Amino acid sequence: MPDAGFADAGPGPVMLRAEDAEDLRIISALAQDAVLPVTEISWQPAQRRLTLLLNRFRWEDQDAARAEGRPFERVQALMVISDATRLSSDGIDRADSDLVLSLLALEWQPGEDGTGRIALHFAGDGTLVADVECISVDLRDVTRPYAAPSGKAPQHPE
Repeated sequence: MPDAGFADAGPGPVMLRAEDAEDLRIISALAQDAVLPVTEISWQPAQRRLTLLLNRFRWEDQDAARAEGRPFERVQALMVISDATRLSSDGIDRADSDLVLSLLALEWQPGEDGTGRIALHFAGDGTLVADVECISVDLRDVTRPYAAPSGKAPQHPE
């Protein structure tokens, strides 16, 4: 019997932490095209934490789904930005409980002595900006994957 290989493992839930700009780019790529109602954004200033409950497209499973002829998948995931000292927004009406956002990217804007800003860019020009003491972002899948309601992979025409 041959030894088990990496390909033998099933795709498990994502559990990642970003502590530098390169890590943040990886989380940004995995969270791209996640959708969430504005009501699933929680700013907790006393805990210095911004939490978002995302419906994340499973980019890491896209090729396998296509090859196997099965539906593309989404999964609910928590994104937690810790060590946040301030939150600002532009183009996002947090009072509109029917508003659904689509995350395009996370961007690190360095400041002095390791501080900086993490900008969350959403489709339609909306942006949330968290001032942070350092990069500390967790992305963790919290449900089992489910078939993407649209049945399609997100596309970004050039």
